[in-house]
Amino acid sequence: MKTLYIECNMGAAGDMLMAALYEICSEKELFLQKMNEAFAPFDITLKAEPAVKCGVGGTHMTVSVHGEEEAVDTAAVSVHGEDSLRQTGTASLRKEVTAPSHEHQPDGHSHEHQPDGHSHEHVHEHQPDGHSHEHVHRDYHTILKEIQSLPLPEKVKTDAAAVYTLLGNAEAKVHRTTLEHIHFHEVGSLDALADVVGCCYLFYLIAPEEVLCSPVHVGSGFVKCAHGVLPVPAPATAELLKDIPSYTGAVAGELCTPTGAALLRYFAAKFTSMPPLSVKSIGYGMGKKDFEIANCVRVFLGESFSGENHAASAGENSNDENYEFPCDDTVLSISCNLDDMTGEAIGLAVEILLAAGALDVYTTPVQMKKNRPGVLLTCICPPEERDRFTVLFFLHTTTRGVRYQLYERAKLESVLETRHSSYGDIRVKKSSGYGIEKEKPEFEDLKAIVMKHKCTISLEDVKKHCP
Repeated sequence: MKTLYIECNMGAAGDMLMAALYEICSEKELFLQKMNEAFAPFDITLKAEPAVKCGVGGTHMTVSVHGEEEAVDTAAVSVHGEDSLRQTGTASLRKEVTAPSHEHQPDGHSHEHQPDGHSHEHVHEHQPDGHSHEHVHRDYHTILKEIQSLPLPEKVKTDAAAVYTLLGNAEAKVHRTTLEHIHFHEVGSLDALADVVGCCYLFYLIAPEEVLCSPVHVGSGFVKCAHGVLPVPAPATAELLKDIPSYTGAVAGELCTPTGAALLRYFAAKFTSMPPLSVKSIGYGMGKKDFEIANCVRVFLGESFSGENHAASAGENSNDENYEFPCDDTVLSISCNLDDMTGEAIGLAVEILLAAGALDVYTTPVQMKKNRPGVLLTCICPPEERDRFTVLFFLHTTTRGVRYQLYERAKLESVLETRHSSYGDIRVKKSSGYGIEKEKPEFEDLKAIVMKHKCTISLEDVKKHCP
């Protein structure tokens, strides 16, 4: 399976993700040509430039609006006509963002309502350089119309609209309003629009069958905006990262932006550690800031190992004594030693863990300190379920501590098939992979038939009649 894995050890921003995807795209010239043609009416240009972070070479994607790249990567969001600075769009890594000084003159700050009621024009006098810039505040529906007007594949426009819906809903929830009352500052919204559409177009060109992502590093500390100082992650980013593994870490600054979070939420099917991949290409998307850690988003494109991949690889390499099968996935083992629980209580704990969705639960007799006999309780579960099962261990056993161990696991793919016999229907589990095929009747079905016949037939008798 063609798999794309996104590594977010230094967060995620729209321009950095776009640059990383650009590096692994085989149609780089086509991408830049089509994007620049599509965004020419908005006076937006994209340029891929080489960049180096901590000695590693990559690409920085420069998005220029009206000939200038947004210096601090910010976009203002207007809610009910009140301006507030928000970090949407191509937010590169930074320790602090300071709102630009806007001197609103009595005759220079006007709201011009268009017939459709969607656009508001503002003239902001930027002091002290004296440059005046006219900004248009675009609302959510206007941005969707602009996306639809782009001369790009329909799939790209559909994806971009969906990402903006996620972004808009998050902003609306943070501001306790609705999408209809969210307006985006012109430069910031166009900058973010180019990032979103560019990433969607690159996903379209690369066409991965599966997109996976690492847990997201959001940074730490605070970021300054027009309304004051906000904690990292910014409120909209935190909203978008709900139910997604994320962490703060020791890097001071905003590492994940709302745009980056929205793109990851939309495209990534799962947030997990990198699975076994036969990597074909690697891309580095560089941010603007420099840290002790390379400031980049890294992506891997390759083939993941499904059951069919294993079988094919086994056939090609079975004569190689050094060949090792790659694992299918990774599981977590949680265990503890118990010497002060009754057998009934331990049995209940086993049942509770299994009912909670554990992949397997088992006990092992052990000899503990002071020669006390004890029980080793072990639960196998998905790594992302660690915290939930840890709570169950502490709640339903007497242990004061648990141990963790990750295991790589190879497995056959299994399906259930119902077969008709003279005794009735029997489910058969068929397993295959690695060039191997197995099947086995479900014990509970065999047992039910034996009990139905008042134990006058044996399990072997029922098995013989199973087609």
